[in-house]
Amino acid sequence: MILSTASPALAPGGGLLLVAVALLLYLLAALPLAALQRFSAAALLGGWALHGLLLVIDIAGIGLRAPGARLGFAPVLSITVWLVIAVYAVESRFAPLLAVRRGLAVTGMLAVGVMALFPGELRPITSPLAPLHFVLGVSAYGLFGAAVLHALMLDATERRLRAGGSAGRLQATGPSAFGMPLLQLERVTFRFVEAGFAVLTATLVLGVLNTVHWRWTDHKAVFSILAWAVFAALLAGRRLRGWRGKRATRWLYAGAALLLLAYVGSRFVLEVLLERTAA
Repeated sequence: MILSTASPALAPGGGLLLVAVALLLYLLAALPLAALQRFSAAALLGGWALHGLLLVIDIAGIGLRAPGARLGFAPVLSITVWLVIAVYAVESRFAPLLAVRRGLAVTGMLAVGVMALFPGELRPITSPLAPLHFVLGVSAYGLFGAAVLHALMLDATERRLRAGGSAGRLQATGPSAFGMPLLQLERVTFRFVEAGFAVLTATLVLGVLNTVHWRWTDHKAVFSILAWAVFAALLAGRRLRGWRGKRATRWLYAGAALLLLAYVGSRFVLEVLLERTAA
């Protein structure tokens, strides 16, 4: 099992304290207690801020002797969750989205905990394109993670509208249970898909140029290209054939699952199941 005692997140003192406080703040935001409800937004924001600080400490390898960056399934998964919570924080200024706050807080707790247990292995930077490739890759994860979150809300809203009959149909342009009208939710969902697709395309192009690491037969490359093809088909189907509703969100979920397998899934198998560290 890859469990580095040299990890800043697990080191005694400040690192461990940051983990504990971040987990506590996320827990306060997740608890369904009326007395804590007015503090839940601030608790989520505080947990998110400490979560970001832990990401900087862990991924940058602060406190370690050798230069490089920590890479692995847990840091990338944790960044994805952090970015999704950031999107929520921005959107909650315009629409409360109270129904998803607790779920995101629980997800944040899990991300911080997993990153503390599996901080990743220190990797030297062997190409000037590697940092940009990494940033674009995790940005694509975050954008598609935000798209999946909105798709889940979209599906839930559509189910409620169907259950509401003719009265429910009137809510398509009015606020839903998630604070957004159905049509606005749909537009926002596919704005994230379009942005994620553009960033994923740039990531793959840089991956090809970064020949030190790129191999067409590598499992990361195969799953990434499959995910790209699914997202391309989704956007083409939406534009040319008007795909909406469950048909569109199913394609989104399939593409997101393939993208998750591309790096997070493959690294999880290598780092945890097979206990290997080679790329």
